[in-house]
Amino acid sequence: MKTLKTFLILAITTTVMMAQNNVPPTIDVMGEGIVKVVPDEVTINIRVENTGENTQILKKQNDAIVSEVLKFLKQMKIADKDVRTEYMNLTKNYDYNTKTYTFAANQSLSVKLRDMGKYEQVVNGLLETGINRIDGIDFSSSQKESLESQARKKAVENALMKAKEYASVLNQNVGKAVSISEFRNSPDPRPMYKMTAMESTSAGDGQTISLGEMEIRTTVNVSFLLN
Repeated sequence: MKTLKTFLILAITTTVMMAQNNVPPTIDVMGEGIVKVVPDEVTINIRVENTGENTQILKKQNDAIVSEVLKFLKQMKIADKDVRTEYMNLTKNYDYNTKTYTFAANQSLSVKLRDMGKYEQVVNGLLETGINRIDGIDFSSSQKESLESQARKKAVENALMKAKEYASVLNQNVGKAVSISEFRNSPDPRPMYKMTAMESTSAGDGQTISLGEMEIRTTVNVSFLLN
């Protein structure tokens, strides 16, 4: 029985060693793909906020302003699908000096403009409706999916180029890819977007924003056979 156990251990050990020796050599590289484009869409994030002691009055004040916002956006022919309520909240605050409670009612909306030429008119019109905060703007491209695809392809091409450079120094060749994966440096599954500065081409015409350049970046890890 002891001899059989010893034989099995030797057989398993030999099999593992042979399997390890048969692992093909690979070259593992990281590739990066970058596509740059001038954005042609913008999302404006606005907020309506009122404070006071009566929650019912606060709600009516907010509702009245939001109603004016929606009416104005319809006049500007902004599609319903491009206007979205992001959140609504009511907070209770205590003033230790007066020993009284006050409330703050907030409602946030995002407005997506697919026609950048409407930006100035829309922003000015929104301010006239009574909103009291613009929380920021986000640029984007209507060609998002196509640009992301281009970035992925460039990333793989970049990985292959790096692998060939490394292999050539060793007088070896790069074989077929055996694995490929996108690099994730954050929970966000989308490619990385970056805005870089660019001078406005419409200086002096009353323009108040500079579109700049949007950078879409994708990173991949690729493992090639090394021949």
